[in-house]
Amino acid sequence: MSGRPKLVLASASPRRLALLQQVGIEPDALRPADIDESPAKGEQPRTLAKRLARTKVEIAMRAADRDPETAGALVLTADTVVAVGRRILGKPETVEEAFACLRLLSGRSHKVFTSICLATGDRSIRQRLIETRVRFKRLSRQEMEAYIASGEWRGKAGGYAIQGLAGGFVVKLVGSYSSVVGLPLYETMSLLAGESYPVHHDWPNAPA
Repeated sequence: MSGRPKLVLASASPRRLALLQQVGIEPDALRPADIDESPAKGEQPRTLAKRLARTKVEIAMRAADRDPETAGALVLTADTVVAVGRRILGKPETVEEAFACLRLLSGRSHKVFTSICLATGDRSIRQRLIETRVRFKRLSRQEMEAYIASGEWRGKAGGYAIQGLAGGFVVKLVGSYSSVVGLPLYETMSLLAGESYPVHHDWPNAPA
């Protein structure tokens, strides 16, 4: 892939890396941007997702440009926010918080907002916001306890991972599945292609 732009993924999420690899894209470097993800008072879920993704890309872009190996590289960031109405469900840190998330999600629809940002070679920033609606089945106490015991909820926005055990809770999804996992692939590939990144370059070598 000689001559192509370099790509930095500014995320510590193994799920986002795996999603990129799923479509044949291998970042040249991983440079997570660690920021405070707490919402501001009264901040709306979509606004929070956009703000966090943009803050991450600005920090990661400056860090990339300090390293000769990644200076001028494309920098990709994403942030996912789960909300029931206007209530933002963060990443639960305790069993009690995880139970509270599951009780709120049980038997109702919620929204997942994922914002992606791409810092281009000329250091402009392109951003997209993807909204997906997810409906959970009504969860029994036994189902919630089993899920909590699995530990899968740890570190997950909204206290669940749709690509894991919690996929069995989903009755309906309207929007982008990969966005709920953490990185909307269609929009990400479109942004990269718009910056002359050869998104399909390695497809002929992909395993059948």
